[in-house]
Amino acid sequence: MDWTAPVDIYCERLDASFWAEPLNAVSNLAFILAALWGAVEAHKRDVTQPAIWVLIILAFCIGVGSFLFHTFATAWSGFADTVPIWTFVACYTLVSIALIGGAPPRRIAIFAVVAIAVVTVVWLANDSPDTDNYGLRPRSRFNGSEQYLPAVVAMLIFTAITQIRRHPIRWWFLGATLTFLLSLTLRTFDMALCDVWPYGTHVFWHLLNGTMIALLLQALIRHTRKAPTP
Repeated sequence: MDWTAPVDIYCERLDASFWAEPLNAVSNLAFILAALWGAVEAHKRDVTQPAIWVLIILAFCIGVGSFLFHTFATAWSGFADTVPIWTFVACYTLVSIALIGGAPPRRIAIFAVVAIAVVTVVWLANDSPDTDNYGLRPRSRFNGSEQYLPAVVAMLIFTAITQIRRHPIRWWFLGATLTFLLSLTLRTFDMALCDVWPYGTHVFWHLLNGTMIALLLQALIRHTRKAPTP
């Protein structure tokens, strides 16, 4: 693999220069702010659970990785973008299972293996030889958004469970899920709207996902007594 291979899959990018995607690059501050808000709130509430602080750090890394991808726009920066995202998804799913369902460690371990397997399959599928830009170019009419279907399913399930059980974090989850569905819709139509809106809609994907991650972090931080202990 040529790790320096250029990647161009968004409306905003018209050339290979560093600042060809200013809106997509700067909008990653949404993830940084989500992480900072989480850190401030966790410190204020004396949250010490390592799992929550790992998620806060991962949220920060998402912002950094996505910034690298939308500035350098190469194969290596593409992985710097996707690895923190899917790591956050896997870790938050595990923490949520323990928080909402009170799952025993053995069940969580089994789910961890399954989650890692799913993430690995996604990466391998996106890195198949029949794709351009080393798997980073959308290959379908959904603009590559179908890769986030497992995340959508997980969030819908968690939202339903928290609502049924009237869990204290249910409204945080509902807000995060609705935000994610809207952001995924905008991401899907990014390339299709280039002629109408040359800047693209990916910037809103960043802003809304930053909001979603902020809501997810606050859901755990504000109900830390129900969070899993190390």
